[in-house]
Amino acid sequence: MTILLYDLVGRDPARPYSPHCWKTAMSLAHKGLDFHSVPTTFIEVPNVEGGVSKTIPVIRDGETVVADSFQIALYLDEAYPDRPTLFGGEGGKAMARFIERWSQLTIHPYLGAAALMDIFAYQDNDNLAYFRESREARFGKKLEDVSAIRDAGLAAFRASLEPLRSMLGYQPFIGGKGPLFADYIVFGAFQWVRVTSPYPYLASDDPVAEWFERCLDLHGGLARKVTAEAAA
Repeated sequence: MTILLYDLVGRDPARPYSPHCWKTAMSLAHKGLDFHSVPTTFIEVPNVEGGVSKTIPVIRDGETVVADSFQIALYLDEAYPDRPTLFGGEGGKAMARFIERWSQLTIHPYLGAAALMDIFAYQDNDNLAYFRESREARFGKKLEDVSAIRDAGLAAFRASLEPLRSMLGYQPFIGGKGPLFADYIVFGAFQWVRVTSPYPYLASDDPVAEWFERCLDLHGGLARKVTAEAAA
């Protein structure tokens, strides 16, 4: 049975962009499971599966509904133990928890602020007002003022990636010789801005950019099929 993935989209239903939904799409592909993406905008999220979650991703696997990308990954490893593991055991789960916190506290704040106007422009007409109101309440300032930091903050952001950059000198993926869910956590953040913003957050010769390219090629180039946002 094909799994349903409720996938966040903006004005183009064929271009999902949520970092958390991308974690789940890559996890499903990693497990070799057939899935169908259900394009879902912000204002449609409350109606997903009867309001099971305030956020997506949400998956339906037969009679089972699971929300939250990390919980979905745990579910997939437990429900399909005969397929490639997303964690490689309890140690991998603990590592992924650390990577998730590092990504949320180090990568997401800069990327989310710097790309904010691009993500705003990515919304369809029905979601523009919701996005502006909710994000301005979150940041406590106008969207335009939030995004104004991206040039000034770029060098510091790139420097903050040094732990990842250094580790990639030893192995091709965070998971080692091959990717694990920890890779998809960080990948989702960069795919988020790749799809929505043309801004060069990574230098082309950065080992992190090279790792990201390897991730784009995974699973038959699943993520690369959604093209990068082109400069205007």
